[in-house]
Amino acid sequence: MTMRIGQGYDVHAFASVDSSPLDEGVAHIVMGGVSIPFKTPLLAHSDGDVLLHALSDALLGALALGDIGQHFPDNDNAYRNIDSRQLLRHVMKLIAERGYRLVNADMTIVAQRPKMAGYIPAMRDCIASDASVAVSAVSIKATTTEKLGFTGRGEGIACHAIVLLSQIT
Repeated sequence: MTMRIGQGYDVHAFASVDSSPLDEGVAHIVMGGVSIPFKTPLLAHSDGDVLLHALSDALLGALALGDIGQHFPDNDNAYRNIDSRQLLRHVMKLIAERGYRLVNADMTIVAQRPKMAGYIPAMRDCIASDASVAVSAVSIKATTTEKLGFTGRGEGIACHAIVLLSQIT
């Protein structure tokens, strides 16, 4: 049985309320497919779901398929404000077409704010559903940087992801 490991990382900055590319009155961010109330949106071409972007990059990387920027370019209006769950489902289809399945994913959200802990179970459910795996195969943790660096200053959010794929027998 062939196993493949992939690693992904993504970052998005918070927009100023005045420069928000999103609809007027939006008061949330999207993380792991879950809408989280927050006063400032993330700057992004898509919905800005940093967690799903890092996960998608890890999945693509495990099979040397490039990154999400190659598959879903940010200069293509077809992906403007797209739900990143659609992107993840497409990536999972590419994985299956090559004869692999997700064994497990381990992800870390790095953000000083907003607090993520209460939303993690719903994030795990979304990802498990989109990846067609048991919730027990999806690990999500959240941490701060003790107010150090860009995430600590509240300028943005970063996410790390690592995945294990196995060949379907």
